[in-house]
Amino acid sequence: MSAPPRREKGAAGAGGFATRSIHAGAEPDEATGAVSPPVYQTSTYAQEEIGRHKGYEYARTQNPTRERLERSVAALEGAKHGLAFGSGMAAIHTIMALFQAGDRAVCSSDLYGGTFRLFDKVMTRFGMSFAWIDSSNPREVEEAMAPGAKLLFLETPSNPLMRITDLAHAVRVAREKGAVTVVDNTFLSPALQRPLEFGIDVVVHSTTKYLNGHSDVVGGAVATSRDDLAERLRFLQNAAGAVPGPWDCWLTLRGIRTLALRMERHDQNGRALAEWLSRHPKIKKLYYPGLATHPQHELARRQMKGFGGMISFDLGSLEAANRFARSLEVFTLAESLGGIESLCCHPATMTHASMPREDREARGLTDGLIRLSVGCEDLADLVADVEGALEQV
Repeated sequence: MSAPPRREKGAAGAGGFATRSIHAGAEPDEATGAVSPPVYQTSTYAQEEIGRHKGYEYARTQNPTRERLERSVAALEGAKHGLAFGSGMAAIHTIMALFQAGDRAVCSSDLYGGTFRLFDKVMTRFGMSFAWIDSSNPREVEEAMAPGAKLLFLETPSNPLMRITDLAHAVRVAREKGAVTVVDNTFLSPALQRPLEFGIDVVVHSTTKYLNGHSDVVGGAVATSRDDLAERLRFLQNAAGAVPGPWDCWLTLRGIRTLALRMERHDQNGRALAEWLSRHPKIKKLYYPGLATHPQHELARRQMKGFGGMISFDLGSLEAANRFARSLEVFTLAESLGGIESLCCHPATMTHASMPREDREARGLTDGLIRLSVGCEDLADLVADVEGALEQV
């Protein structure tokens, strides 16, 4: 048997995805050789003399622990640049600061409710306008971009209806108009989808979710390979100051080191539970791109490396949803997603509560809609838990 090929040692980010998730940004400490990166818990840095320092001046601007996380996120997304923020919404708000009054943005209609709130209640006050479309429909993308837009902001899969947008088509349409393309990749993580490979300009994450994976820290991140956007975003990151603390960065970096392993299990459990749900008579509608019945299943197969652990389904009424949620034992009724533990969310009263009822219903976010974040527990226990809860509906 021939020996396996040797891989040349190189810069952080070399190697396969699992290798990058373990090593990029988490290289042994140069000063001590510590395998676990140190936490630089400092607000400022001593300078050798006026105008001379060791590359660090003030922790809002630079922190070695944060820089490690930023290198890690960039390596995972295949980007030249990574930036870390205090939350996913802080990351999105910083992206929006690239634009100005009079600029028009085209957005997926069922974005995360916090993103909708920022755009609809905050950015409109500064003179931006927003067009809300079903971005899984290529014609709607073309028609909405036609009048001229500066930004195309997408979630794919969307939150919570799991609509899939054709990234290659979206990039072509946006480039014709000179618009910036942004994808919120939180639902899949770079383990299962890397939008920059399709030409997307900017990827954003709530690192609170799959990247951290342990429901113990809040954070956000941006990745891009465009030098011009990275320079402007870096300026805004420092100017606005919505940066994470070093301990949060360290926790997220530690979580990333198991990302490849966790996402494999999330994907396995998600696929199996969705298949089981597809045969249950009490499910009115089921949203999961891994099912052959999903309208964009073939597109999802082409541009995603897995289908993930996010599942949504409609039980028909608020009463049914409430009976289901309060009967769960393994799944926890809670906000958020992407942790190793399984969570259940009721979008109408939780993640999308800030959206007016008429807007929610127009987008298909009914009172009977449930969103599951399928964790890494034993599949048999998850199925039994959902089955028992459905018996109460």
